[in-house]
Amino acid sequence: MAARTKSTKDRPSYRCTECGWQTAKWLGRCPECQAWGTIEEYGTPAVRTTTPGRVTTSALPIGQVDGRQAAARTTGVPELDRVLGGGLVPGAVVLVAGEPGVGKSTLLLDVAAKSASDEHRTLYVTGEESASQVRLRADRIGAIDDHLYLAAETDLAAVLGHLDAVKPSLLILDSVQTVASPEIDGAPGGMAQVREVAGALIRASKERGMSTLLVGHVTKDGAIAGPRLLEHLVDVVLHFEGDRHARLRLVRGVKNRYGTTDEVGCFELHDEGITGLADPSGLFLTRRAEPVPGTCLTVTLEGRRPLVAEVQALTVDSQIPSPRRTTSGLETSRVSMMLAVLEQRGRISALGKRDIYSATVGGVKLSEPAADLAVALALASAASDTPLPKNLVAIGEVGLAGEVRRVTGVQRRLAEAHRLGFTHALVPGDPGKIPAGMKVLEVADIGDALRVLPRSRRREAPRDEEGRR
Repeated sequence: MAARTKSTKDRPSYRCTECGWQTAKWLGRCPECQAWGTIEEYGTPAVRTTTPGRVTTSALPIGQVDGRQAAARTTGVPELDRVLGGGLVPGAVVLVAGEPGVGKSTLLLDVAAKSASDEHRTLYVTGEESASQVRLRADRIGAIDDHLYLAAETDLAAVLGHLDAVKPSLLILDSVQTVASPEIDGAPGGMAQVREVAGALIRASKERGMSTLLVGHVTKDGAIAGPRLLEHLVDVVLHFEGDRHARLRLVRGVKNRYGTTDEVGCFELHDEGITGLADPSGLFLTRRAEPVPGTCLTVTLEGRRPLVAEVQALTVDSQIPSPRRTTSGLETSRVSMMLAVLEQRGRISALGKRDIYSATVGGVKLSEPAADLAVALALASAASDTPLPKNLVAIGEVGLAGEVRRVTGVQRRLAEAHRLGFTHALVPGDPGKIPAGMKVLEVADIGDALRVLPRSRRREAPRDEEGRR
């Protein structure tokens, strides 16, 4: 008698309890989420077919669709509205991510209070803190409103029940990793739980026309924790950035289905809460009566917003065989490149044997190549102990051959510098339209740029044992 073979229909299937990945055989490690010991047998999957059903709304020509239902409503925080593209769209789901302590909860609690009104209730659900802790923060920042409702829940069913009871126009969940569904296996914060919680809240937002703000955790690398699918499901992804030891906070749009991702919102975090900065350039400058050696100003672009920032450098005689190279707010690799260019192309040989410290003012981080010229001039000014001319800004990328290259948005950068009272600028060739009353010097290489240093006040570079500079 022929042996009876097990048909494909009778074979068991296996599924990962963390992420839901399925396979026909057992594995010790899930290839999808890389978790060990989570593959379990759950039986033969049923073959399902979908038949045509009743449509909820008839398809219309796109010109007949009412676009007023998707009109954005202001959050009460202009800087956040700038990043969102005008405000919150009904039914939109926004994911806000950032490192712990950066100010996400403070900002969203302020948004919850300012957007609450008679016609638009706001529901703030916290899963990480108790209701009394959130109340203390609300008292501190002045976020008290009769139409702002607060609940401390970690169960998805309870959160959906609050939606039926309050009927809010805005839901804020802090955070999505702390809420779990009892119908899904796995601990809160796991891939399967995050996917289920986010999916349920997204469906509720679309059905009710309710805007939703979800707070998401980040990993050590700064990426949003959880499955990448979460970023694809939501409509808007915002990153909350900033050094926890500085006052400046930036809200940067990574994804936005209702607007551009080139906008950046600037905020200042202080003891009384968080406030938007319509003109944040003052945080990045140090106003002095006389110029100081080792300082140079530049204009950086954060999204489409130009910001005037200050670069500082300090060089001292080294007491160790290997001189120190310390940076803060600048990329160490680009500072090292500027040192090499100054030594080889600018003929400044005093930098190799000195300790060099470079930093920015106000906690701003300069990573774009447009700040190269300012970094190079600050280092050269510190090495010669000669201050740069007053009211001067430097804009341009410096190549390894010493050439100064063009960068994007030169006209916007010059307009911002002129608005703040700066009268002189060093830029690459062909800058375009120049603001009236501003003197712009076009430089082709680093040698041309170094000529702005007054020769009469330069300090001679230290000589070595053989008498060479």
